[in-house]
Amino acid sequence: MLSVIKKLFSEQKVKETQEDLMKKFLVAGLGNIGPKYHNTRHNIGFKILDYLAKQEELSFETKKLGDTTTYKYKGKTIILLKPNTYMNLSGKAVRYWLEKEKISLENLLVITDDINLPFGAIRLKSKGSSGGHNGLKDIEAQLQTSQYCRFRFGVGDEFGKGRQVDYVLGEWNDEEEKAIPERLQKGVSLIQSFVTAGIANTMNTFNGK
Repeated sequence: MLSVIKKLFSEQKVKETQEDLMKKFLVAGLGNIGPKYHNTRHNIGFKILDYLAKQEELSFETKKLGDTTTYKYKGKTIILLKPNTYMNLSGKAVRYWLEKEKISLENLLVITDDINLPFGAIRLKSKGSSGGHNGLKDIEAQLQTSQYCRFRFGVGDEFGKGRQVDYVLGEWNDEEEKAIPERLQKGVSLIQSFVTAGIANTMNTFNGK
């Protein structure tokens, strides 16, 4: 009888552990470290996470391969990650923190800039190509899959031929600066919806908004 009780208790603990893991998420905002990159278009991933952290009075700590903080929201545990590997090696940090925190791939959300979308436009996808984005390329290489959720934030394509790098590494213009707080708040709401309502519902709610 005692062995049966122990077995049931062990199975319950395994079930509880699995349920706890399903409540854990990794949200990785991509960007480049250093003051000169702080307010650039390429750093929108950092900017959205910084906005959320300030709103919730969270503090980032520099740890292995990135700055992280933990955000508790409606029973969910969300690890916010800003990789410090520079954009082109973002995948190394994402893979490390997924493995360290034992987070399932379906609970990963990557935030990145997108020149193929107009400024402030939001597009959430459950999979897809890198679209030429070096940060997404490295994540795909490190994870050996493109089957992960990504939140693309439009930065527009107002640049001449051969000027793409200068554009994404350039700072927001005055008009964008005025409009961006509302879009950052929309980004925070999207993250909250992703962890509570799931990818499909969140796509229906936010894409094109």
